Amino acid sequence: MRFKLRLLLVPAALLALGHACAAQGSTGALDLFARITPTGARPEPVRQFTFYVLTRSYADITAEVEQQDKLPTRDEFIAGLKVSPQLKTWLKNHDVMDLTQIDVDKMVTSDEIISIPEFLAAYQRSNSGGVTLGLPTPKFRESDKEANPEKYEKLKQDYMMAMKKFMDAHPGTISGMELELGAVNPKLAWDKLQLDHKNRVAQLSPDIAQSKYLVGKADTDLDGRAFINGLAPGNYWISSLGMDAASGDRHLRWDVPTSIHASQTTQLNLTNVNAIDINASRR
Repeated sequence: MRFKLRLLLVPAALLALGHACAAQGSTGALDLFARITPTGARPEPVRQFTFYVLTRSYADITAEVEQQDKLPTRDEFIAGLKVSPQLKTWLKNHDVMDLTQIDVDKMVTSDEIISIPEFLAAYQRSNSGGVTLGLPTPKFRESDKEANPEKYEKLKQDYMMAMKKFMDAHPGTISGMELELGAVNPKLAWDKLQLDHKNRVAQLSPDIAQSKYLVGKADTDLDGRAFINGLAPGNYWISSLGMDAASGDRHLRWDVPTSIHASQTTQLNLTNVNAIDINASRR
């Protein structure tokens, strides 16, 4: 009886081993070799650098994060500025965000200077202190605004008409007024908004990639090689998750598609050719 039991157990053990071998054979492996070629130099291995196997392109993952952390449109940003409605309208109608940039003074007309409070104040400051001879002076007083509103409005309109006539006769006096627009310049706030968004995306994208799309990772050895096994057959992307591998003047990032097949080892070379050179993209 004991002998028969052993005979039954042996086939069962062989069957279990066969299933294990079949399961192992249903996966594939990735053998990658990473190297960088600096300008005018020989290729160098990318040593002790982590590569990630993702089920989605890192570029698409970054785009997903950007959609979740959506920036306001240019018009939405302008609408939220603490400036006059007239200046908001001017900004929306002109492809300008930096009011202090060169040639802004050439984009404005005398009518716009008169009608936009910030422009008029900048023009007045630019030409004050005796710098510009013949500049009209206002005769209306703020105290008359409530005490004698009709007189106030009449004198104010006279002043505006005199200022416009003076600007048209002396267009050179408009030059330089952009230097006085720093206090209402929206560019700093716009740039900060863009930079903060970029930093958030850079911080969140690697976390999203690893929590939702990661199937494997490995560090390269001193020869720039890494081996990852146990991968299910399918299409993947090999990514550096936005991290740069640097050598000389090259700063490379990878987001390379590849395929894994059952019971096979996929060979993948990561080089300058299939990388993004961050230095080149900034030029």
